[in-house]
Amino acid sequence: SVDTNTLIYQVPGGMLSNLISQLKEAKKEDKYYDVLAEIPVVRKDFGYPPLVTPTSQIVGTQAVFNVLMGRYKTFTKESKALLAGEYGSLPGKVNEEVRKLAIGDKEPITCRPADLLPPELDKYREEIKDYMEQDEDVLSYALFPQVAMKFFEARKAAKEGKAPAAAPVPASKPAPAPAAAPKATPAGVTTLYVEDLSI
Repeated sequence: SVDTNTLIYQVPGGMLSNLISQLKEAKKEDKYYDVLAEIPVVRKDFGYPPLVTPTSQIVGTQAVFNVLMGRYKTFTKESKALLAGEYGSLPGKVNEEVRKLAIGDKEPITCRPADLLPPELDKYREEIKDYMEQDEDVLSYALFPQVAMKFFEARKAAKEGKAPAAAPVPASKPAPAPAAAPKATPAGVTTLYVEDLSI
């Protein structure tokens, strides 16, 4: 069966649970249908972003903000980023008044946003030049700088025959004494006492 609310309110099923959660947190569950009605408005104003993650959550959250605080009185940073073009170009025409409210006079990005990022691989290569053994080391460092550097240092120390500094081992608590076996009563009833042991 088809849920017609998906067509009317332009809300895929995955968005509904998030909306309900946001409204419950704000103790505004009574605004549910107002938020559903606001979603197509926000979506149109935002240039009809596809309702898939993450843009579905951006549109849904903005609709909640609009209903609870007044239409476009507050923008999430994600809404601002979407309207600034940081998520790429939008399929429809953005309401320029709404965009101006969100990002002011900032010029929206009209190219592929990743093209604006400065190249960093050469910088990473330079930073790990004393540790680099293979091209994959640069990628490891770019994604996980702290973890990769610890690994590189340990690898280098092992190759130089130096043992890396070991992390201190926490002192262990002595094992508790074993409990005495329960005593049987003449009627065959056994009473068992258990102490609270923190390990």
